[in-house]
Amino acid sequence: MAAHTSQSVAKAAGGDGEEPVAARGRSRRTDTATAQNNGGVRRALATHWYAWAMIAPVVLVLGVIIGWPLARGIYLSLTDANERNVGRTIGANHIEATYKFVGLDNYADVLADPVFLQRLVWTVVWTVLCVSITFTLGLALANMLNREFRGRAAYRMALILPWAVPGFVSVFAWRFLFNRDSGILNKILDGGGISAIPWLDDPTWAKFSVVAVNVWLGVPFMMVALLGGLQSIPGELYEAAEMDGATAWQRFRHITLPGLRAVSMTVILLSTIWTFNMFPVIFLLTRGGPGDSTEILVTQAFREAFVASPRDFAGSATWGVLILALLMIFALVYRRSLRKQGEVW
Repeated sequence: MAAHTSQSVAKAAGGDGEEPVAARGRSRRTDTATAQNNGGVRRALATHWYAWAMIAPVVLVLGVIIGWPLARGIYLSLTDANERNVGRTIGANHIEATYKFVGLDNYADVLADPVFLQRLVWTVVWTVLCVSITFTLGLALANMLNREFRGRAAYRMALILPWAVPGFVSVFAWRFLFNRDSGILNKILDGGGISAIPWLDDPTWAKFSVVAVNVWLGVPFMMVALLGGLQSIPGELYEAAEMDGATAWQRFRHITLPGLRAVSMTVILLSTIWTFNMFPVIFLLTRGGPGDSTEILVTQAFREAFVASPRDFAGSATWGVLILALLMIFALVYRRSLRKQGEVW
């Protein structure tokens, strides 16, 4: 009887008590992990408090300068805000905002508009052309300047000069050079018996012109970055390859390009983002013309907010959010491709 009772008690404890015991064990492990994480955070704050104090103002400023406008833009893209229904002050009178929340209607309208596809196609073509040509020229110049020759420092300074000049100054200078009637380029062509080229008045030539100017502005950065990468490649590799009978092309292909992979991936990503959003070259050189042949996504967003009548703030914000989304998708795909190649980024 006593044995039967003890077996019953043990069975009850094993059956009904097993799950609560396991649950309590899991709860204790979870509480322990949480306590360890909290302790790790506290230790990190106590150890690196000076670093956190130094970066806190930067984080705060970036939050104000970038975070707030971004959140505001996303909110406006979900409304029908324009210059007629936003809040404004005229003299002593303040007019309250009357715009309404419309959800994703603006995104549907923009994506269904054939103008978006036109701007997107030209923006992609413009970006690919500029980045590929800039990278090729920058790599060629970096290889040239990586060698020992007389006057190398002077050549380096001369090639970096376009990067030091403010962008709007460079663009206005090129606009003067491209002038059809009084531009220096057409005067040179006229001296050679060649008729004047409508650099900024013909859609095809205008596209060629904006690409040329953007490449001229971007080559110095690409050259400096790649030159730094070249100088980090050990010279012993080239000496060993030359002793083994490798040609110049084989040394470039099997030593230079792999050695520049990390730098190249970074500068290509940065150059792509900058070119995709390169507003000054397009706007200051052609203002999107002739017609709208050189308009890219970012200039179209500007046109919606500051040129259209009435100014469409919601539409402009929608274009801006779509640009950001496209760049984020590109960055994610780019990062994934790098990880597949074994690059850490």
